[in-house]
Parts: sequence; C-alpha cells; structure tokens
Amino acid sequence: MTNTDNNSKGIILIIIAMTLFAMQDSLIKFIFEKAALYEIFFGRYFVAAILLFCYIKFKKQKVSLKTHYPILTLVRVVLHFLAFSAFFISLTYMPLATANALFFSCPFFVSIFAKFFLKEFIGIRRWSAIVFGFVGVFIVLDPNFSDFEYKSLLPVGCAFFYAASMTITKYTSDKDDVNTQLFYFYLIALILCGVIYLFMGNGQLNNSNFDPTTQFIFREWFSNIDYTWKFILFFGVAASIAFLCIFSAYIVASPSVVSLFEYSLIIMSMIPGYFLFNEIPSGRTFLGVACIIAAGIYIYLRERVREQYIATETPVRR
Repeated sequence: MTNTDNNSKGIILIIIAMTLFAMQDSLIKFIFEKAALYEIFFGRYFVAAILLFCYIKFKKQKVSLKTHYPILTLVRVVLHFLAFSAFFISLTYMPLATANALFFSCPFFVSIFAKFFLKEFIGIRRWSAIVFGFVGVFIVLDPNFSDFEYKSLLPVGCAFFYAASMTITKYTSDKDDVNTQLFYFYLIALILCGVIYLFMGNGQLNNSNFDPTTQFIFREWFSNIDYTWKFILFFGVAASIAFLCIFSAYIVASPSVVSLFEYSLIIMSMIPGYFLFNEIPSGRTFLGVACIIAAGIYIYLRERVREQYIATETPVRR
C-alpha cells in the first residue's frame, strides 16, 4: 500500500473518530439535566475498560503491570480527569463548536510544555504561530472585562490539563508501552470515580437551588438510570472505537497529515449544535476558529519541515 493510500486510510479513521466524539459531546449536552457528570465518567471508563480487556485478550497481547513512572502515571491520569471534567461541564452552557474550538488550543500548550519539559527546540516562527493561535482563542472568547464569565475558560483549561497529560505520556512512553499506560489509566480513573462516589455519589452535596450546571456536577448518581444507561453505554463504546481509530490512524499514516483532520471535530460539532440546540456560531467565532486552525496547521507544518514532531505525535482528542 502506498503512502497516499495509508494517509487516506488514516484520514478516514480520524474523521470516524471525530464524528463519534461530536456525537458523544452532543449527547452529553442533551442529557446533562438528567445525569450526573461523574456517573457518566464511571460508565464511560468502565465500558471502555471492559472493551479494552476483550480487545487485548482477542489480540493475545500482554500487559506489563509494572510501570516505571508510578507518580507521573498518577499525575497523568488526574490531569486527564480534570481536563475532561472541565470540558464536559463547559458543554452545559457553551455551544458545542465553541467549546471544541477553544479546546484546540491544546497544540499550543503541547508545544510550550515540550519546550520547557522535554527540551524541544521551538523557533521564532512557531512561537509566533502560538501567539497567533491564542489571539484566535481571545477572539472566540470575546471577553467583556467588566463582566467576564470566567467559566468560559473551562475548555481552555481542559486544553491546558490535557496537553500536560499528553506531555507526560510522551515522556513515559520510552519505558511504559501503550497497554501498560492504558491499564493504569482506566484503573486509576475508576478508583477516582469510586472516591468521588463516596463523597457525593448519593447527592449529599446537591441542592435544588443550584443552577443546572452545578446540579450536573453534584446530582445523585444513577437517579435516572432507566433513561441514561443507553447513553452511558454509547459513550463507553464510542470512546473505545474512537480511540482505536485514532491509534490506528497514527500508526498507518503520517501523524503530520492525519492530525490536521482532527480539526474536522469543530465542523462535526456544528451539525448537532445546529439541529439539536439551534446553535449558530457568530462571524467572530468563525474568525477566531480560523486563527486557531491556521496556527495549529502552521505548527504541524513547521514540525514536519524540521522533522521534530511535538504536537503531531499524539492525538488532540483521546
């Protein structure tokens, strides 16, 4: 198979993954008033962990239970947990496309972390692209400093935490293979869900006077399980398939090619956003998105020219 064929296959896999993520995000926004945030986390991780176990058994792969970086592994999972807590919370009050557009500031943070923690070289051109990308973030946020809603920064916070998590993943991948990293990811994530359940899973911190977003965080788990179970099952299956597609795409195709098509998630998010929630991005949002995408593409192209892959070796969504 030629490189063009491989890249085409990788692009198709990425688009499938982004479509599944867009469906997941839209359904979380659709049911958040009847489900609990960490109930969704638990179900998503539990289903995905079972599917991963079945996949590994089917492929007859081995999983080393020894991690060479126990502390960093814990920090990586906690950062990932915080990242998507912030992102899913933002979906309750922010248009889908806007939240995903802000999340795509992730490559800028990845490049910054790679500079300071992985000692990668970043030239003036990429620094300029990073600054330009953050200008795009500023345009999308459209801040009114006299009355700025700081919760609008949650998708950017998600990008920051996720980039930190991916930087640790890259650092630890020299000794811990992907199966080991996934094993500890799901193990620690499920333990975190268990701890959260003990503290607020019975709705003991919830209050009927809370706004819908706050109730989403503190609502009693499984209070509407007859309604939510099918959605949670889908989240777990979709996340597993999407990750498999992304992982396969980055193996069979050039990372610097397929990573560009992760931006299709913004377009995919606009479709359910319009039809389900009547969300129509403003011209300012489109301008900011264009700046973010342009900056991200430039960073990818510069890395390819220099054969120094920082932001392109790991997927933006996982």
